[in-house]
Amino acid sequence: MMEISPRKIAQVAMMGRELGRAEGELRAFIDRMSEDEQAELVAVMWVGRESFFAEDLPEAIATAKSEASTPCADYLIGTPHLSDHLENGLDALGISAEDVENDLM
Repeated sequence: MMEISPRKIAQVAMMGRELGRAEGELRAFIDRMSEDEQAELVAVMWVGRESFFAEDLPEAIATAKSEASTPCADYLIGTPHLSDHLENGLDALGISAEDVENDLM
């Protein structure tokens, strides 16, 4: 079970679509997350871009923790297609990104 909620992941995905207007807010939101939540967020993004399979999520989380060399917000904001990867990651983990995002609205 992950510490980060699907709602937080969906919120990052939605804010990532508005980077021109919401970058500061997104950066602050990520920076307020715990180290575990940040690693899980990166891991879900990696699952979504198919760097890891969904069943390898624990390994992806461990890798995110061990290889973190850049502030998480900088890394994620600099990742092309961040929102798509987060949504695909949620879907791969059996969580409907669309349903979670609709709950945010």
